[in-house]
Amino acid sequence: MTYDGFPPFISAQLHYLINHFAHPVRVEQAWSGSKYSNTLDRFTLLIPYCLDTIKWDVIYNAEFPHAPPDIIFGPEDEDFHPFYNESGGEGDSRDQYMSYQRKRVGEVDDDRLKFEICTMLSREGIEMHMSSGVEKPEEVKFAVPLMDMNINKMVVGCPWRHPQKISLQVIYPVNRKYVSAPSAPHLKLMSTPALKSLFSVDDVKLPPWLDGMCMAEYLPHLEETLERQVSEAVSLIEVRRRFIEALAPLFGRPIETDSVFYRKSMFFVASGAFSFLVLFFLSTQFPKQQPSLMLQSSMV
Repeated sequence: MTYDGFPPFISAQLHYLINHFAHPVRVEQAWSGSKYSNTLDRFTLLIPYCLDTIKWDVIYNAEFPHAPPDIIFGPEDEDFHPFYNESGGEGDSRDQYMSYQRKRVGEVDDDRLKFEICTMLSREGIEMHMSSGVEKPEEVKFAVPLMDMNINKMVVGCPWRHPQKISLQVIYPVNRKYVSAPSAPHLKLMSTPALKSLFSVDDVKLPPWLDGMCMAEYLPHLEETLERQVSEAVSLIEVRRRFIEALAPLFGRPIETDSVFYRKSMFFVASGAFSFLVLFFLSTQFPKQQPSLMLQSSMV
C-alpha cells in the first residue's frame, strides 16, 4: 500500500504501523497543515480498542518530518497523558491508555459495576472503556477474551498470521443510586475477521441473561458452548474433505480446491457437445446445510 502525498519519512512510519501492528489500524482521513502546500502531514487513525475503535489525530509537520508528532485524543480523553505513567517513567501508549480507562471505570459510582470489575480482574486481557457525553448516557464497555484455546493449532495447514480470538463485548449502562432494578447489559459476540473461514460467531445464539446474574456466572456456560462449537467446526473440515473426495468417481479429480477448509471445489465435466465447470460451495455448518452449486458451460 502506498501513501501518496505524504513525505517519504512520514509515509514509511505510517506504512510500518499499519502493516506490523497486531490489530488492524486504519486511516480515516488525511490532510495538509499548510495553506500553501498539498503535502499531507496529518491524519486520523482508527485504533481497535474494546472491540470498537477510538480516533486519534496524528499531527506531523511536513517541514520537519523527523520531529515527533503531536497526538490529539478524543474529547472524552482530555485527561489522558500517555508519555509518563504514575511512577514518573515512560510507558507504552496502548498500555497507558488501558490503565487510564481502567482507572476511569473504577471511579464510577455504581455498585454493580464495582462488583463486576472485582469478579473479572483475574481474567487476562480484559479491556474497559468509560463513555460519557452530553448527547448520550454514560456507559461502561468491557471486552472479555473467551476460551483458553489455541484455535490456530487446531487447523492443519493454518493460514493465519495472528492468533484467532473470540471475545464478548459487554456494555453496562451506568446506574444511579435511585435506580432500583439495574437493566441487563448489552451483549455482543465478536471474533477476529479471519475466523469466519472456519467458524462464524454470527450463528451463535447467546445464552439468556437472567435477573440478578453477573458475568462470573454467565461466562463459564458461554465458553463451554463455544469450545464445543469450535471443536465441531474443526471436525467438519474433515467431513467436507471426504465429501469432495467422494465426488472424484463421478466428476474426476477437482481442478481447484480450498485445501485448508475445503469450503469450495471446482470440477470439469463434459457431456456430449457441452463442457461444464461445476463449483461446489460447502457451508462451514455442513452437513446441516446443503452445498450450493454453480454451473458454467461452453460448447466444445
